[in-house]
Amino acid sequence: MKTFQKPLSSVEEAEFIRLLREGNEQEARRAKDVLIERNLRLVAHIAKKYQNVDESSEDLISIGCIGLIKAVDTFDAGKGRLATYACRCIDNELLMFIRSKKKSSREVSYFEPIGQDKEGNEIHLVDVIEQQQPDIVERLECERNCRRLFELMEGCLTDREREIIILRYGLNGKQEATQSEIGAKLGISRSYVSRIEKRALSKLRERFEQG
Repeated sequence: MKTFQKPLSSVEEAEFIRLLREGNEQEARRAKDVLIERNLRLVAHIAKKYQNVDESSEDLISIGCIGLIKAVDTFDAGKGRLATYACRCIDNELLMFIRSKKKSSREVSYFEPIGQDKEGNEIHLVDVIEQQQPDIVERLECERNCRRLFELMEGCLTDREREIIILRYGLNGKQEATQSEIGAKLGISRSYVSRIEKRALSKLRERFEQG
């Protein structure tokens, strides 16, 4: 089993990122190598989520490394830790790879006939797969997007905006409520609830699209 190096401390990471951005060519190259090497454990951890797809762990780690390299190249040190940003980049790279492979596979085989129904009509693979097989890629992408939205709710919404979104859409185990019900609960008008909801959704949409 491959052993990965320990992650960098926050102080070490900050210094290597500084060298990557401000050092000479040799320092920058060395800093990039270290930032990649010391985050390979993260790539392996994320790749494990995709172990049920028809790809080897080595291939998944290789693709995840592309995402890690992109993260190191584009990371803004003013926005927290590299690992948090790299998780999204690695996840995105793996999802794009798997979806691309899946699309290619579908183009080749989904419309191949596999039999006939009682009336003699051809049944194609696409007729049964899309109904019977769970789509693991779409499920993983949905889970990733949900985690991202919850992170954004914590980071960019006010307490009142977050409370209204939670109540309105039945999040965190709450039951969905109408704007009128929320207004009555919080002691504000339905129209005010509507304005807050629209403002909160606009914030989330803008931040989500920024990646």
